[in-house]
Amino acid sequence: MLKIGLTGGAATGKSTVSEILRGLGAYIIDVDLIGREVVEKGSPCLKEIAAQFGEDMLQPDGSLDRKKMGDLVFADREKLERLNAIVHPAMTARVEEKIKKLEGDQSTRTVVVDAAILIEMGLRRLVDCLWLVWADRKTQVERLMTRDGMSQEKAENIINSQMPMEEKERYADVVIENTGTLQDLETKIRKLWEKR
Repeated sequence: MLKIGLTGGAATGKSTVSEILRGLGAYIIDVDLIGREVVEKGSPCLKEIAAQFGEDMLQPDGSLDRKKMGDLVFADREKLERLNAIVHPAMTARVEEKIKKLEGDQSTRTVVVDAAILIEMGLRRLVDCLWLVWADRKTQVERLMTRDGMSQEKAENIINSQMPMEEKERYADVVIENTGTLQDLETKIRKLWEKR
């Protein structure tokens, strides 16, 4: 079973690449989705977040106020590191569990571990190769502002909170430049899929 790590910065097109790979037959482990699962209402991670950051990080129904939490941590690296220390171990354990289950399933030939912070979480050790979806900073900012209707400052904060793309490139086995059309991207992914 081939295990591909898929990563990229904010608004580089990583999720689009993930969907293309799913369409080609890859099994996708979506680490963002796992991140949501580990902070579900009543979870140990959510209790720890409330203890460290305050009950006001919770919605009236007891679930995480994702927007408030995001605004807080994307503007303060130390707070982001504190949050990551709470959720990353639980997320990593779930990814490992999923990979282990899939290894026992002969029908799964290619697994993609899709995570924006794959390198930062130490998930690189779980995959055979790393694919990086790349876009220049100007493109990232423009896409975030257009896609999410956010200010330039907020878009910059999100990008600044992530590992620089140049640093991610040092870990990558494959760099997928994504500043063209969706058709260009699909063509690149199909070629990579055939060569895997």
